[in-house]
Amino acid sequence: MRVVVKIGSSSLTDDRGQIRADVISSVVAQLAAARARGHEVILVTSGAVASGVAGLGLVERPSDVLSLQALSAIGQPKLMAAYNDALAAHGLVAAQVLLVPHDFVDRRQYLHARETIQRLIEFGCVPIVNENDAIANNEIRYGDNDHMSALLSHLVSADMLVLLTDTDGLYTDNPRTNPGAERVAVVHADDPLLSVTATAHGSDRGSGGMASKLASARIASWSGVTAVIASATHEGAVLAAVNGDEGMGTRFEPHDRHLSARKLWI
Repeated sequence: MRVVVKIGSSSLTDDRGQIRADVISSVVAQLAAARARGHEVILVTSGAVASGVAGLGLVERPSDVLSLQALSAIGQPKLMAAYNDALAAHGLVAAQVLLVPHDFVDRRQYLHARETIQRLIEFGCVPIVNENDAIANNEIRYGDNDHMSALLSHLVSADMLVLLTDTDGLYTDNPRTNPGAERVAVVHADDPLLSVTATAHGSDRGSGGMASKLASARIASWSGVTAVIASATHEGAVLAAVNGDEGMGTRFEPHDRHLSARKLWI
């Protein structure tokens, strides 16, 4: 099985914006375990801007585009260094892949990106993908990696997309404010829940939220890819998703009809 795993800034960083080595270690250990079971894994990670903010010791995250792009350039090497060290402990090699929206709509770029990632997998590397925020046009950039991870799943012909987040899946209500909220185990392709707009927004350390996760699950479904939203703090989330365990997270079943990459991007 080919699996794309995505983790966001809010899960990767602490309240000060510092990269959490324990979270990276946990995610990498799960990727290594999946690899050991014969699965192919690709990681989509956020955290470059947050890492840049922490690296410069800034009290607040700037809001202007140029500063955010500069911070991404500062933080990306720090982020990759953390992944390199964690993967090396499992005898694995990281391979950085930075993409922009144009790579998903231009046929030549699309094929080139797909072939490069395929070769990295053949080399036995773990591709680590992020949006190239330092040069991305703010008018067309994704803004969060949830969207990009769903399109990437289509690009690499993945079987599953695992979205690691702050909550253990989709709930009937906000579990932080309503203790009676229940986790939804499975959402079928024709389920109205797939069209629901969640009210949860991204944190100050990331730009995604549950609404973004639902939109990505919808894209994955139309790509023929099974999507799972699960907690980043659960050490067995990735393997549980791969094994079809309904005891954690929410699984979104794939749609029978598949859309092209261009239509998915639009």
